[in-house]
Amino acid sequence: MIDIRPVLFVNGFLLLVLALAMGIPAVVDLLAGDVDWKVFAVSAMVTAFAGLALTFGTRAKGRPTLSARQAFMLTTLAWITTAAFAALPFAFSNLRLSPTDAVFEAMSGLTTTGATVIVGLDHAPRGILIWRALLNWLGGIGIIIMAVAILPLLRIGGMQVFRMETSDRTDTIKPRITQVATSIALVYGVFTALAALAFWAAGMGRFDAVCHAMAAISTGGFSTSDTKLAHWSTAVQWVAIFAMMVGGSSFVLWTGPWRRGRPRIMDDAQAHWYLMFIGTAGGVMALWQWAVNDMSFGIAVRHAAFNVVSTVTTTGFVSTDYGAWGGFAHVVFFILVFIGGCTGSTAGGVKIFRWELLFALAGIHLKRLLHPHGVFVIHYNQRPIAPAVLDSVQGFVVMYFFTFALFALALSMVGLDFLTALSGSAAALANAGPGIGDVIGPFGSYRPLPDSAKWILAAEMMLGRLELFTVAVLFSRSYWRE
Repeated sequence: MIDIRPVLFVNGFLLLVLALAMGIPAVVDLLAGDVDWKVFAVSAMVTAFAGLALTFGTRAKGRPTLSARQAFMLTTLAWITTAAFAALPFAFSNLRLSPTDAVFEAMSGLTTTGATVIVGLDHAPRGILIWRALLNWLGGIGIIIMAVAILPLLRIGGMQVFRMETSDRTDTIKPRITQVATSIALVYGVFTALAALAFWAAGMGRFDAVCHAMAAISTGGFSTSDTKLAHWSTAVQWVAIFAMMVGGSSFVLWTGPWRRGRPRIMDDAQAHWYLMFIGTAGGVMALWQWAVNDMSFGIAVRHAAFNVVSTVTTTGFVSTDYGAWGGFAHVVFFILVFIGGCTGSTAGGVKIFRWELLFALAGIHLKRLLHPHGVFVIHYNQRPIAPAVLDSVQGFVVMYFFTFALFALALSMVGLDFLTALSGSAAALANAGPGIGDVIGPFGSYRPLPDSAKWILAAEMMLGRLELFTVAVLFSRSYWRE
């Protein structure tokens, strides 16, 4: 049997962090004179009690260690447990969300998806608004640490390329997970603070600036307005573009030492591909809006850049209703949902790194048609990629699109129309937030969907956030064998 005590111990610690975070919206509501501060206070006490019970009840002598099997269980159980307790304020606040809606909103926040069932955000209590932003922010930092500290050890989807090494301290992140977490958290916090200051300088109020900074850097997409960033000025939207781009970049490369006076991210192949995808798609959409939809060039560039960056980074912010741009735009944004940001970022999707390897693999197959006896090696950042990594990447991509199709089919079975089921499945799996269509489009809401569809989408959000195989392996018989 698998010893689950270390797993429960870590989950208890995460619940204590969550309980501490609940104190922030409690204080915000108390200062605003909103009675919901009591809801957050009680929810914090319940969560803290559960966290203390788990930590003290499962504490072992010495420092807890995790095997690979325990790590698989931890990553899945952590998101389920924290989402369940994070849903308490939604369920018992003045919003009075149903248990289904509360869990959906909490899971969407922690997985940085940005899909929401709450309508009337412009007049919602400040405690709820800051709580949603905090869920985005906490989920984002948790995702980054998981991506650089746990997934490489589990060899998920080619992530072993980013395994921490001790042989070359100057070129890789520090080997100890505690040091990794500290370095990334510092960079993450600095970028959040800078984004908040930039939003405030661009014309946002201080509260809205803080909320949107946390949502943008975490690529979570929860806003304080039903119309999202369309509610604010052009300057605010340009700030959001750069904040989302930072959130979709690899935070690991911001933590290491600089080379030749600049951060390592400037020399990273993945970052180059990332900018290429954004630049190409943004240019195409800007030209389309200017030439076909008769939009002025400056406005076309701004809206195209904003919504392309938001979709590629799977943030979910919108500056205008791109659903009204026509069928071509629908297809482009549907494709962009699958791209995703960089590995080591808070973004979802397939990820740029995997697309880079897949394109390189396709190019080698073309070369082998002309040179059957040639020997070709795929490189990433001037380093050869092992065949096992390529196999892992191909397996992940096949599993990704199979999961997308399976969940789209499940959504159609519970009554969703074709467009909503297809775009909803893609958005949930990529943790991208808005879909396409009148219901869950850019300014839409997931509230009208049946409860069964919301549970399906919540499960898909978690699957996409945890890189599929981390959850799927728990259902294999070999996992539970000695």
